[in-house]
Amino acid sequence: MRTGKTDVDRRMSLAREWDQLVTEVRDRPGFADFLRPPRLTTLLPAAAGGPVIILNVSTWRCDALVIRTGGVEVVALPRLTAERVAEQVQAYLTAVGVRQRATERGAGRRDLAATAGVEEALDDCLRWMWDAFAHEILDRLGHTGPPAPGQPWPRVWWCPTGLLTLLPIHAAGDHRTPGAAVLDRVVSSYTPTLRALLEARPHTSGPGRMLFVGMPETPGQAQLPNVRVEEGLIGRHFTGAATRLVGPSATRDAVLRALPTYDWVHFACHGEQNLADPSRGGLVLQDGSLTVTDLASGQYRGEFAYLSGCKTAVGGRDLPDEAITLAAALHYTGYRHVIATLWSVWDEQAAQVAADVYAALVTGGVPDARPAAHALHRAVRRLRTAQPDRPSVWTPFAHTGP
Repeated sequence: MRTGKTDVDRRMSLAREWDQLVTEVRDRPGFADFLRPPRLTTLLPAAAGGPVIILNVSTWRCDALVIRTGGVEVVALPRLTAERVAEQVQAYLTAVGVRQRATERGAGRRDLAATAGVEEALDDCLRWMWDAFAHEILDRLGHTGPPAPGQPWPRVWWCPTGLLTLLPIHAAGDHRTPGAAVLDRVVSSYTPTLRALLEARPHTSGPGRMLFVGMPETPGQAQLPNVRVEEGLIGRHFTGAATRLVGPSATRDAVLRALPTYDWVHFACHGEQNLADPSRGGLVLQDGSLTVTDLASGQYRGEFAYLSGCKTAVGGRDLPDEAITLAAALHYTGYRHVIATLWSVWDEQAAQVAADVYAALVTGGVPDARPAAHALHRAVRRLRTAQPDRPSVWTPFAHTGP
């Protein structure tokens, strides 16, 4: 009994000591909120560039929390249910799986029949998202149609939760009807959390040094001939300020050593995805995968990362709220702007989007990542205009950051 009483006394003493230490820390300047949840007033500035939409999915009800600098508005979403979300995500993942297998074997570029079912399933998903929540939210924000000629495009940040994190909300819409799509009304970006967006907002000009990592040929994977096209693109825009790790030189250690010294990075290679354990997903390099875990272990203070590899912005099925994608990993570790893909894309289309984006971001040899979301938005709309009946071509590109 004495031993038991001694253990209890010791634990109570340690608890009092802990409380005292926490109090001392909170008394120090700048540490008043130590170990406390962040105050709403400290997070609202994340919406300085436009509203942040937190999508909450529950078996009881579903809502959108519209975060503005002045406060939070709750928008009820009666047509959105957890059951329908689960059904749509399952259909979406099935379609994406078919699309990825077609890409890996080289089918579908000209053989439209090879992926016709995929296009129909994706179109159904995009229209469902529009009807279930996107239309309602944009109308509430006052974005009832495309901006008038000469007017700036409004910005919206999506912060989905649950299984909605797997879906391409930025492409929601009835794309057969002019103006009835997110792409036609706002420029979309994603953020994993309000705090992540808040921390990414401050802009400091860096040296504009680019690291290009490319794998035109990868053991066990299809060739990516347009990697050389992207390499040439980077060379033209970053004359004298780009370092290339291509083919045999693109090893895991070489890339991890180089990343901290560059504020811009472009990956042109295959990607791998593991829905059950997304931290094991990664970019396929010469000697193996550069995984989410590898990237999350560093701090890079970068300005811009372009992930031209496949499946670099998709998280997990079992823990969808956990922001464990390659895109989110790079964003969390310091890259303010990240452009990535949700599923396998043809490398010629990836190269075209990259060309359009960099043409907008680099002027006179001076890179500026701040227009990244707008640049990607224009590039995706061009793809949609060229191939309106193939959402698998223009839907997967997504921007994360301010």
